[in-house]
Amino acid sequence: MANAQADGQAGGQTGGRTGGQWYPPEWPERIRALADGSLVPVTPKRAATVMLLKDSGDGYAVHMLRRRASMAFAGGAYAYPGGGVDPRDDDLHVRWAGPTRAWWADRLGVDEMAAQAIVCAAVRETYEEAGVLLAGPTPDSVIGDTTAPDWEADRVALVARDTSFAEFLDRRGLVLRSDLLGVWTRWITPEFEPRRYDTWFFVAALPEGQRTRNASTEADRTVWIAPREAAAGYDRGELLMMPPTIATLRQLTAYTAAAQALDAAPARDLAPVLATARLDEGEIVLSWPGYDEFTQHIPNGGATV
Repeated sequence: MANAQADGQAGGQTGGRTGGQWYPPEWPERIRALADGSLVPVTPKRAATVMLLKDSGDGYAVHMLRRRASMAFAGGAYAYPGGGVDPRDDDLHVRWAGPTRAWWADRLGVDEMAAQAIVCAAVRETYEEAGVLLAGPTPDSVIGDTTAPDWEADRVALVARDTSFAEFLDRRGLVLRSDLLGVWTRWITPEFEPRRYDTWFFVAALPEGQRTRNASTEADRTVWIAPREAAAGYDRGELLMMPPTIATLRQLTAYTAAAQALDAAPARDLAPVLATARLDEGEIVLSWPGYDEFTQHIPNGGATV
């Protein structure tokens, strides 16, 4: 479900747009309602998104998918594989490799069971939407090809939530490789959105022997693209993205290899990024602290930039 990172960050194909960024047309009305107290924020759901990386001849690339243009929300936007946490992964035992659950809990700022569920969501969504599985039969191995019919049946069952990821790993005798992930940043959907997510963004390198494919029903295209190239496409207005997507792409341009980005992850600041909105002299000022490029000045009476 690639919309976890998108929900509340941008959407609708008729909203305002600046470069490759746009916002839903209903935002001004909802922001006004939040300001006058008639809108009560909903509690955000936990989610995870994965920036899957691989080295190439002249640097490295990130795996992105484009949401189908026909989708009511964020149609045509480029994003990463991601989706909501399955509560069933909070309390079922998972065979685990890499940093302990306690380590992840401290890093993510949650309790141990929530940390397990968030990491499970990151690995599960990568498998569901890209066909890449960060797990193996032993703590130091990764599964090879996952395209056989029985694997595809398992993936479909996960998408349908007929089985939990913890149950899938247990039945397959697989160990979740948390050491192949690095958590990068955390974004929370604005308070004026009806669907809200507290999303942790992860980085991971494509395991040797595996390949990506468009396994998502929400995407009409997938690409491997250099972060700098993707950011340039956004700046030209050619690639549509939500603020967290383009923000993370710009951050990835500081590195020239997947390993460099993974090595940088442990030192990354995970203070949540949450958009704020205020009424100022007849306009709505929408901003993301620390990300001035996303500031929007929206006329208080309408939905155009």
